[in-house]
Amino acid sequence: MDILETTRSALTSILANRMRSFLTILGIVIGVTSIILLISLVSGLKTYITSQIEGLGSNLLIVIPGRIGGARSPGGVQANRLEYSDAANLRNRLSDQAQVSAAIQRNAALKFGNKNDKGVAIFGVEATYPKVISLNLTRGRFFKESEQQAAKKVAVIGTTVKSNLFGEGKSIGQAIDVAGLKYTVIGILGPRGAIFGIDLDNSIYIPISAAQRQFGIDRLNTIYISANSAGNVKAVQDRATALLKKRLSEDEFTVQTQEQTLSIISQVTGVLTAALGGIAAISLIVGGIGIMNIMLVSVTERTREIGLRKAVGAKPSDIRNQFLIEAIILSGLGGVIGIILGIGLSLLIGKFFTTTVPLWSVGLSFGFSMLVGVIFGVAPAIRAAKLDPIEALRHE
Repeated sequence: MDILETTRSALTSILANRMRSFLTILGIVIGVTSIILLISLVSGLKTYITSQIEGLGSNLLIVIPGRIGGARSPGGVQANRLEYSDAANLRNRLSDQAQVSAAIQRNAALKFGNKNDKGVAIFGVEATYPKVISLNLTRGRFFKESEQQAAKKVAVIGTTVKSNLFGEGKSIGQAIDVAGLKYTVIGILGPRGAIFGIDLDNSIYIPISAAQRQFGIDRLNTIYISANSAGNVKAVQDRATALLKKRLSEDEFTVQTQEQTLSIISQVTGVLTAALGGIAAISLIVGGIGIMNIMLVSVTERTREIGLRKAVGAKPSDIRNQFLIEAIILSGLGGVIGIILGIGLSLLIGKFFTTTVPLWSVGLSFGFSMLVGVIFGVAPAIRAAKLDPIEALRHE
């Protein structure tokens, strides 16, 4: 019997039990859909974070508390010894090579009249911040050096804050309540979007001096450094590191370039992709076990048919191939449906979050589904091929 005839017989058998065939491939469908969906979410996360970081400028360096790869973790309470004097020292000593801005952050609630905005990210930054980080102001202005020195209570707000507190009404010049103190709105930032439910526009920027005084913060979350040219980044990094080492130990800070930051993000998302893809692949294996189980049942049900076919001249290889092809068709069909559902759901979720479906994820999930079909279809196929035709004909 040629392969075409064997395939036709396999299809006939599958179509004869449509509901059972559908339930059999369901595990494969769920597995493939899960793999594509999870990988698309992680890939979308990587794409979004990368675009956000690259949008800050290729010349940017950041100084964070703690040591990446060291004994202490970045941002830890004990590791954070960054002070405003460190940023001032860097600004003075690197004035010919870079711009510097210190930053602190905390969350608080805002009020305006009877309207509230909770969980707002409050950034205390310097007047040099727009020169270091690329900010887009749609209205108003950023605060001046004189306002920072005087710890003036002025604020630049994000679009979500404006919408929640003012709607379509006037915002510039209005006084808002920031954690109990009044700040005057002097500028509106352009929209930045959201990432996995975190609204980046629900933020406000105030002078770092005012923020430190109000919240009693004497440690910095970050020091931003923008080199004057891309070719000068490494020299600025080395010089900034040497300056900070005069007061801090190597385990108490990290000076990170954009390239290094993107490399770490790639490593983290790579681990996430492998972990989530592996978890989703478990359902594919469960689906493969379901295929093997159904195929074994099918062998038992069709024992007399197998005996009859062998009696009229069918070879053991013909019987084996038919059952193996049935398993491959079931897993392949499940893979195709899973790919369609996975891409469809990814596009749907993409309306709310950034998602990206890499071509390799489609190939990987389909290839794995076919491999599962082959592996779990071998045992039933071999069992069917080894049936004795006389005993099979006697089977009731």
